[in-house]
Amino acid sequence: MAINIRRAVIDDLADIVNIYNQTIPSRLATADTHIVSVESRHNWFTAHHEKRPLLVAEIDNQIAGWASLNDFYGRPAYYATVELSIYIDSAYQGQGLGKQLVAYCIDLAPTLNISNLLGFVFSHNRASISLLENHGFTQWGHLPGIAEMDNNKYSLDIWGLKLAQN
Repeated sequence: MAINIRRAVIDDLADIVNIYNQTIPSRLATADTHIVSVESRHNWFTAHHEKRPLLVAEIDNQIAGWASLNDFYGRPAYYATVELSIYIDSAYQGQGLGKQLVAYCIDLAPTLNISNLLGFVFSHNRASISLLENHGFTQWGHLPGIAEMDNNKYSLDIWGLKLAQN
C-alpha cells in the first residue's frame, strides 16, 4: 500500500470534513456531538500555515486520512508545543496509516521548531492511546469526566512526547 503524505490544499477540505464527521457518532475521537459542515471548518483550515501544517495521506489518489499540528493554548511561550490530531477514514482504519502519519509528524516537528507534541485522547479510546504509546508518548495528564455526551461523562487524557532538537 503506497501512501503519499502531503500538505492539504483547500480542495481537500470536503474529504477532511467527511473523515472527521465519520468519527462523531462513535464518541471516541472528538467532543463534537453533531456533524460539522465544510463551511464551518473553513477558518480552521486557513489557520494552518507553514509552521502549523494540515497534512493529508493519500492511497491511490484518495484521501484516506489526515493530520494537523495546531497551536497549543495560543500563547507565545507555548510556540514549541503543538497538539497533534489524526483522523483516518473508516475504510482505511487498522491498516497502519495512523502509524505512518504519527511517524511523519514526529519527523517533521523539529524542522518546524516544535519540541513537544501533545495528543488529547478520550480515556476510552484504546486504539488511539496505543498508537501514541507505540511512538513514545506518555500520559502527562488526566481530566476526569469533563466531556458530557449522550448523558454520559467521558474523561480526557493528555499524552505528550518531548522531541530532540536539531
